[in-house]
Amino acid sequence: MSTSIRTRTRSLVGLAALIAVWIPTLCAAESITVASTTSTENSGLFEYLLPEFTEDSGIEVRVVAVGTGQAIRIARNGDADVLFVHHRPSEEAFVAEGYGVRRYPVMHNDFVIVGPASDPAGISDTGDAAGALAAIARSRNIFASRGDDSGTHKKERSLWQAAGLDPAAAGDAWYRETGSGMGATLNTASAMDAYTLSDRGTWIRFGNKGDLVILSEGDPALFNPYGVILVNPGRHPHVRAEQGQAFIDWLVSPRGQRLIAAYRIDGEQAFFPDAGTRP
Repeated sequence: MSTSIRTRTRSLVGLAALIAVWIPTLCAAESITVASTTSTENSGLFEYLLPEFTEDSGIEVRVVAVGTGQAIRIARNGDADVLFVHHRPSEEAFVAEGYGVRRYPVMHNDFVIVGPASDPAGISDTGDAAGALAAIARSRNIFASRGDDSGTHKKERSLWQAAGLDPAAAGDAWYRETGSGMGATLNTASAMDAYTLSDRGTWIRFGNKGDLVILSEGDPALFNPYGVILVNPGRHPHVRAEQGQAFIDWLVSPRGQRLIAAYRIDGEQAFFPDAGTRP
């Protein structure tokens, strides 16, 4: 092989190696990981929103959709750039402990208690969510709990506490923890004619309702706010802070808020924008 051919070959090999290093780096620089909840995923909101954000920004978004508790653990470990969940006390603790930069209100909807249309526990006659859970406990009808430390599970536990009950600790047979996401828990409730607590967005989109209907709604205690937080790059220097903040800024911008308000499931508004309210 001539010297010139060997030189060109080495140059091409070197160029290929350089491309192999730079292409993933360039792609990674324009992508972020968001630790979020199953409700934003199961409701179809991300499927609707994220292509719009990517078109506007050129930034791809990878979503890890798990329960709020697990999403916070992922973000605390630095395995996500942005946290987008729905349990405000946990979000505020995440920021106070230095894992997040600032909480931004994004949107809200509410929780609903669903159960068999025959309503054997008679919860449709109660005026509040805690009272509805107390009626289910008295009747000993099956209640399917997510049992997964999600935002929905945290809300459920607070409602049991308001009712002065702790069926998980008591080991009551009628109280069934699925350890699963919202969709799987609704499937369990549908199969067992059980009661359960669901975020409204997932409930609207859920296709296997069977005999389940909404039996308790409208109590202010069922309010369900969502917040978004940039993971602190001071604690995790590899966090893609610029891209993550661009995503947050877009969500709370007039365009992002209009898109959230416009999202419908079967003609019903699933989320209500909150940007501009108290951080």
